[in-house]
Amino acid sequence: MLFPVIFTVLVDLYVFQAVKSSFSGSKASTQRVIYIIYFSLSSITYIALTILLFKGYTDWHGWTKNLLVGIAQTIFFAKILIIPFIFIDDIIRGLRWTAGLFGSTSEDIIQPNGISRLQFLNRIGLAIGSLTFGGVLYGVLRGGFNYQKIAIKLPIKNLPEEWRGLKIVQISDFHLGSFASTTPVEKIVELVNQENADIIFFTGDLVNSLAKETEPYLDILKTLHCKTKIYSILGNHDYGTYVEWDSDKEMNANFQKLIDTQKNILGWDLLMDENRILERNGKKLAIIGVQYIGHTLRFGKFGNLDKAYSGAEDADIQLLLSHDPSHWDKEVSQNKLYQNIQHTFSGHTHGFQFGVEIPSLGLKWSPAKYVYPHWAGLYNSQEQYLYVNRGIGFLGYPGRLGISPEITVFELVNA
Repeated sequence: MLFPVIFTVLVDLYVFQAVKSSFSGSKASTQRVIYIIYFSLSSITYIALTILLFKGYTDWHGWTKNLLVGIAQTIFFAKILIIPFIFIDDIIRGLRWTAGLFGSTSEDIIQPNGISRLQFLNRIGLAIGSLTFGGVLYGVLRGGFNYQKIAIKLPIKNLPEEWRGLKIVQISDFHLGSFASTTPVEKIVELVNQENADIIFFTGDLVNSLAKETEPYLDILKTLHCKTKIYSILGNHDYGTYVEWDSDKEMNANFQKLIDTQKNILGWDLLMDENRILERNGKKLAIIGVQYIGHTLRFGKFGNLDKAYSGAEDADIQLLLSHDPSHWDKEVSQNKLYQNIQHTFSGHTHGFQFGVEIPSLGLKWSPAKYVYPHWAGLYNSQEQYLYVNRGIGFLGYPGRLGISPEITVFELVNA
């Protein structure tokens, strides 16, 4: 943790030079107020870092964590965006200083309002940083809880009449350890239950790392209902591998507790490289669930699709639950053995919890696209489809900006 502290201090000092430069011509009282505001905001970052140093991220819970960490991240990110403007300023100053060594002189050209070009550049940087601060803070206070329902018609070639109109609700990436109260989970369950779906799919990452993160929410999650059953799979965070355990036995006990919670307490049908065959008038629908398989960012591999698929080969409809969309990219859509899997349901990416989506303009962008070719929404390769749910919770940054938490409502239709 020493490096993050040193880096934060260096960024702070560097950005403060822009603040001083921008207000160098102001009254002393104005400068004093600006400096107090700057260091008061900066102090939040150091308070958050201090608590993280002594308490640790996983042992810190509640609104204090979400607000302090969220505001600290917001302030720091805003400063990072200011740095390029300061850097350009420093380059110009350096060139002028170098020119001065050879006898050439160059003074700042004064704008009509009396602000030098370099001051103007710094103020532009500060303005962008301030707007960023406001936007990212909105993501913490509101964006992370702006739940959206997205309706999708899933086309299936030669869909049997018996299964037409089947309603499936998908939720993913709860990350229950990130919530500071039960209110968001209550709202999510209410929104899902309003749909009165035939089936619910939960596609992984119930917790951040620890099974005990579920405990405050169990009574609420028990009320989640549909006409048949809730089918779930595991995500990379559900294995507890992001925690330093005293022993493998302790880690395994945590993992087993999470499995027991889903199966026995919540009554979900947790698919561990398994499938379930549903039948209507002899027409079969296979729900196939794999443990975590990822091909991006080295999150590991726990699942076995061959094992999960065994026995589902002849089903009229084959639906796969696989947490990481890179599994569809590398195996499901590339292997002829699985060409009859019509739809894969994933989550995992969260859309990076940051981006821009304006469907009416066809605009859809997030840094997630540079890591995951398929990062949010519906995709297809020939007659196979993938849907990547944007997730319902958050992790790391305790909010969302531009990428809303999602509840997806699917209807099976004939292609």
